[in-house]
Amino acid sequence: MKFRPLHDRVVIRRLEGEEKTKGGIIIPDTVKEKPQEGEVVTVGPGARDESGKLQALELKGGDRVLFGKWSGTEVKIDGEDLLIMKESDVMGVIEGAAATKKKAA
Repeated sequence: MKFRPLHDRVVIRRLEGEEKTKGGIIIPDTVKEKPQEGEVVTVGPGARDESGKLQALELKGGDRVLFGKWSGTEVKIDGEDLLIMKESDVMGVIEGAAATKKKAA
């Protein structure tokens, strides 16, 4: 199934959180917090302003972003857990960071 978000919404794949603390202590799954970092999968065409002009989104597929802890709606598409949120819920783009972390399970 192919999914395309509408208006100013973006689809984000949450990146996996750390397995260990900096001191080497392994964090069990039951106390792990959901990561607030993710990779943009796809974006909508943009929102319309009062005059009806389409305002394109700044985000694009592949951007690594930071978002609020309770932002977005969790959905499952083709067996993959994803988040759908408005572009305004994204706090910012992490630039220069290689997206080498594993995606969340």
